[in-house]
Amino acid sequence: MSDQVEGGSAFRILTLIDEHTRECHATHVAWPIRATDVLGVLESAMRRHGTPEHIRSDNGPEFIAYAIHDWMQHRHIKMSYIKPGSPWENAYIESFHDKLRDECLNREVFGSLAEARVVIEQWRREYNEYRPHSSLDYGTPEQAAARCRTPLRPRLATLDATFAAFDSVREPTNIKINPRTQELL
Repeated sequence: MSDQVEGGSAFRILTLIDEHTRECHATHVAWPIRATDVLGVLESAMRRHGTPEHIRSDNGPEFIAYAIHDWMQHRHIKMSYIKPGSPWENAYIESFHDKLRDECLNREVFGSLAEARVVIEQWRREYNEYRPHSSLDYGTPEQAAARCRTPLRPRLATLDATFAAFDSVREPTNIKINPRTQELL
């Protein structure tokens, strides 16, 4: 997903949600989103929420880079790509993005990228902690996640950079990628 600041400069938004609980684990707002950004967001989310069995994603260039494949393979995480032009294969993230667009992005005029990050992060927290979901028996994603904290909990994340989000705890990573081949060093 993308949006723009008041001056017209476009920014991209990366989102990471748990399909089971509908909890949004991360949002990342940046001018461009590269494979290294995706890996940083994934590493940060996995430190907080655990490692998923697989991740569903669109086919954006930041997700099909060799570095992403190598990183996922090294961690034994399966990647499930949706077919291009088939948003119904990724219904959870599409629904999330519709809510993000309607409830946040369409209501705001961002003066800067920093302002967009703050506003989108505030919306993410409200979405997780206070917003009831009919698919969760009108509970919140946070409540659903609390009920599911068991070793048997199915772990599935959906990741998409075509829509908006920001990871407020942006931690440095030790990821090195060959700029020519996009492979991990």
